[in-house]
Amino acid sequence: MIDEKNNGIEVLAPAGNPDSLRAAVINGADAVYLGASVFSARAKAGNFTQEQLIEAVRYCHLFGVKVYLAVNTIIKPEEYKDALITVKHAVCAKVDAIIVQDLAFLSILHSTMPDIIVHLSTQAGVHNVYGAIVAERLGAKRVILSRETLIEDIREIRQSTNLEIECFVHGALCVAFSGNCYFSSLATGLSGNRGKCLQF
Repeated sequence: MIDEKNNGIEVLAPAGNPDSLRAAVINGADAVYLGASVFSARAKAGNFTQEQLIEAVRYCHLFGVKVYLAVNTIIKPEEYKDALITVKHAVCAKVDAIIVQDLAFLSILHSTMPDIIVHLSTQAGVHNVYGAIVAERLGAKRVILSRETLIEDIREIRQSTNLEIECFVHGALCVAFSGNCYFSSLATGLSGNRGKCLQF
């Protein structure tokens, strides 16, 4: 759910596969977010191939629903080229925005493709005005706040930036801090920042 500068509310739903995408659209979502087959923090979801993404965008846009592609894992420097290819495919498919976690990748996107709309993922752990200002300077149009963000901090972010603000109204809560937990990685080698958290 997003509180935009015009005080509009957007109902946003996850779409882990084509069936859940259709269910979200049919049940009134204004937008959906989904992952490609790589670089998605929801690696356990069905996610979308390039062909499925093209069809998903066509279907959603037919009903006036926006599509946001999550490329929201930490991306290793040697993966930037492949991640950029993923984003370019999404742009060709006419997605409405790209969701990213990796601040270096956000900066790369802003400098190489300045016209695309980028949202900073909740995985980035932004929970106060200082983090929001950094996100805005790096080129994000929207910040998806971490679930731990206090209401007074949300108000300050709204007053101090031109960012769109997205907040979770429900979802998995964790014993750790959004986007900054390494327990699963330490215990098993499966990192939440790479989309494979065991959710202890």
